[in-house]
Amino acid sequence: QVQLVESGGGLVQAGGSLRLSCAASGSIFSINAMGWYRQAPGKQRELVATITSGGSTNYADFVKGRFTISRDNAKNTVYLQMNSLNAEDTAVYYCWARRIMPYWGQGTQVTVSS
Repeated sequence: QVQLVESGGGLVQAGGSLRLSCAASGSIFSINAMGWYRQAPGKQRELVATITSGGSTNYADFVKGRFTISRDNAKNTVYLQMNSLNAEDTAVYYCWARRIMPYWGQGTQVTVSS
């Protein structure tokens, strides 16, 4: 089993920044990718960004140039730096990890006021 604990969500004004963190614990060996998804009210969960154990990144088009994903392998932690936030970024952000199967965190709320 893999446990994922997110932190860093909150309320921010449009144009502001937040950094999300996700710490992995448990059977973390062979986790080959981690990342972030989000789900806004009434919408499906969607991919935001992922990063592989080798450092390759993938971003959704709507965050390119604004969000940056990174990971600290020594701390088993993945980060999402979010800049230039707008109201459309308001959602619950979920940490994700892939080992043999996908794992999810409990989610952290990000609210951007316009």
